[in-house]
Amino acid sequence: MSIKNCVLLVWVLIIGGCGSIEPTRSVKPNPVAPISAAMQEALGGVHRQADHAERDRFRHPAATLAFMGIEPNMNVVEISPGGGWYTDILAPYLEGTLYAAHANPVNARPYVLRQRQGFVDQSTAYPEVYEGVKLVTFDPAEGQLDVPNVSLDAVLTFRNVHSWVNSDSESAAFELFYQALVPGGVLGVVEHRGASDMTREATKKSGYMSQQYVMDLARRAGFVFQASSEVNANPLDSADHPRGVWSLPPSLAQGDEDRERYLSIGESDRMTLRFVKPDR
Repeated sequence: MSIKNCVLLVWVLIIGGCGSIEPTRSVKPNPVAPISAAMQEALGGVHRQADHAERDRFRHPAATLAFMGIEPNMNVVEISPGGGWYTDILAPYLEGTLYAAHANPVNARPYVLRQRQGFVDQSTAYPEVYEGVKLVTFDPAEGQLDVPNVSLDAVLTFRNVHSWVNSDSESAAFELFYQALVPGGVLGVVEHRGASDMTREATKKSGYMSQQYVMDLARRAGFVFQASSEVNANPLDSADHPRGVWSLPPSLAQGDEDRERYLSIGESDRMTLRFVKPDR
């Protein structure tokens, strides 16, 4: 084991204890801490899509990426980028290669095709921003992540794990992440946080997940837990809504029904987790 990982392991034992690791409340980075010039430039870029910047107050991108240890020189894959909210930040920030791992277009739902096409459109509109970004396919049900094995410094995924539960492919997804990372590489996960005793059916219906379940997925794939952060926590979110997490912004799935109440809650309560692929 490297000196770096020995130090990290000692730190984890200090904050988590020598027994089982508690799934919440370990560290809380300051979302208003100083931001590097490179990150400020990325956040303020004219390439960012309409309405994305207003979500910064809920998603704390600078603090989240700093907590995950993301540096400009890294090679990174963003898993299931969706509408490209984080891609628009990572693309100009990273000097290394960024892989945008969108879902398989074969037999894909229309919204998946729209998301892939959105990436193509954004890349075409701002080639100078996206010149280091590669579009690849991620399909955990088929064991597919089109990046070289043992090549990446970080794997990042934001609010996606519940979707893989729907296809019973969450374990396969984490195994693919492990294969892609170099020893010492980081897996960063943000996910909607539900009760510790949530069932799979409840997750499929609501979009919320047990934080311990996500940690167990990573552990079974071979990862070592490093830390959790409350930077994306929202104590106003009860995680109990008629349309699950989609009742809240930005989806507001119930339309005008209780709209102001859901806007006052804001986006979901979220776990923010960092794992490492250990040196072997």
